[in-house]
Amino acid sequence: MNYKWSGLEQRMKDVGIHTLLITDPKHVYYLTGFLSNPHERFLGAVLQLGREPFLIVPALDEEAARSTSDIQDIITHQDTDNPYLILNNHLDGTLGTVGLEKEHVSIARYEELKATLSFDSYLVDIGPWLRELRVVKSPEEVSKIRYAVQIIEQVLQEALLKVKEGITENELVAEVEYQIRKLGADGPSFDSMVLSGEKTALPHGVPGTRQISRGDLLMFDIGVYASGYASDITRTFAVGELSEEKKHIYETVLAANQAAISAIKPGVTFGSIDKAARDVIDAAGYGEYFIHRLGHGLGIDVHEFPSIHGNNEILLTEGNVFTVEPGIYVPGVGGVRIEDDVLVTPEGVEVLTSFPKMLTYL
Repeated sequence: MNYKWSGLEQRMKDVGIHTLLITDPKHVYYLTGFLSNPHERFLGAVLQLGREPFLIVPALDEEAARSTSDIQDIITHQDTDNPYLILNNHLDGTLGTVGLEKEHVSIARYEELKATLSFDSYLVDIGPWLRELRVVKSPEEVSKIRYAVQIIEQVLQEALLKVKEGITENELVAEVEYQIRKLGADGPSFDSMVLSGEKTALPHGVPGTRQISRGDLLMFDIGVYASGYASDITRTFAVGELSEEKKHIYETVLAANQAAISAIKPGVTFGSIDKAARDVIDAAGYGEYFIHRLGHGLGIDVHEFPSIHGNNEILLTEGNVFTVEPGIYVPGVGGVRIEDDVLVTPEGVEVLTSFPKMLTYL
């Protein structure tokens, strides 16, 4: 039993839980090494006190599960089976109090489980336990994130070769997603975003048919999944010469990004990092145009715990991986965001993204 399962088992003993049922495919992967998308089929990793964990998977995934999972005890179900009955037959006695991921288990699935399995009506949400485990990345996890970062930076480099006046945002998105697959990623970690001109003032704008023109700001916010882990990077470029205002916005965001990264070390609060960036932007007179948090955790989800905002008093710990992405968005003018992926180290911080951040003219 690996350290992740051992940690969960100790929590079970501490709070009086007899059975854990983990059904989020990403958490199954995190705990077992088996990565899949079961679609509507039932997938679960189960731990009962006094037993080794076991997996229940769709029969069509059995070979993949046996070749990649750390767990040896694997049971399967066919499409014509009731997977809850098969699960029940493999359980050891009364379930007692059960731990579930309440954010993942739908009401329909809960009713199926309740109708088939004999467990107490009292349930414990184990989502926070898993969140606490995931917030500190192991060296193996960091290696996978590095690989995802390496791929997305290659993708960005290739996509920039296609930038020219008259090309549309959608055409550049298509190039990004072609390169994502060509360079070996599992797929994008979110909808690839390429925005130009005044649309860069929309933090979550939608790419469209707008053509790239001279004098535009051009923003790429892109990421990939590779080996089950995500990357997330944003860079903003100049298409030809920019106005003085746009240059000032860019330099302010860059200074905010650098100030936040310089503030990162174990023992400081996440809120203090947000403040370091926000103070720079406030001092430049753009405080009202920095309208989102500084960043978010990064791992098996592209957005995961913690949320890096000014009110977060949680202390940074060695092994935290998160994004630093200050931005300024001025309606009618444009916006700039510069996003890096960072790792907290014993000495301070390692910036995992290495794509140049100085203003680049295309």
